[in-house]
Amino acid sequence: MSHVPIWFERKFEFSFPVELHPNLCARLRGTPARLEEALRGHSHNILIRKAEEKWSAQEHAGHLLDLEPLWLARVGDYVAGSAQLTVTDLKNRKTDEANHNARPLEQILSEFRAARAGLLKQVDEVDASLFARSIPHPRLKTPMRLVDHLYFVAEHDDHHLARIWELVHPTR
Repeated sequence: MSHVPIWFERKFEFSFPVELHPNLCARLRGTPARLEEALRGHSHNILIRKAEEKWSAQEHAGHLLDLEPLWLARVGDYVAGSAQLTVTDLKNRKTDEANHNARPLEQILSEFRAARAGLLKQVDEVDASLFARSIPHPRLKTPMRLVDHLYFVAEHDDHHLARIWELVHPTR
């Protein structure tokens, strides 16, 4: 049984200063390396093993890759001054249908590293005033600044990294 809190039950408080955006970008830049470290060195069978009919460690990695276009679209929402952040598929059909267990792990990891670099390049290019721009999040029904969005992405990364850790170290 997982000890990682259920993502959709998480509550978020966005009361930290906008000036923390460089720290959040550093955290986001580190995710590809942390993901690689969590997965490399484990047998293919361990990486694709499903516990309790849920995603395998490799599928969690694929899910992180699958969501990069959403994160990028939401950065675009801040640039465009959209009325609401881009909506996502809460059923995660893209991940369920992607068959990430049949893909080479190195391909998932390299595509994730490239996608994350693209996201951070886009973030680096936005006007600094946009980090304080607030747009309602469609599921949370709360306003999120761009800096809050970066925190949300970092927390999502850590959620899946923690779940991967549990899956590849089941006896700990």
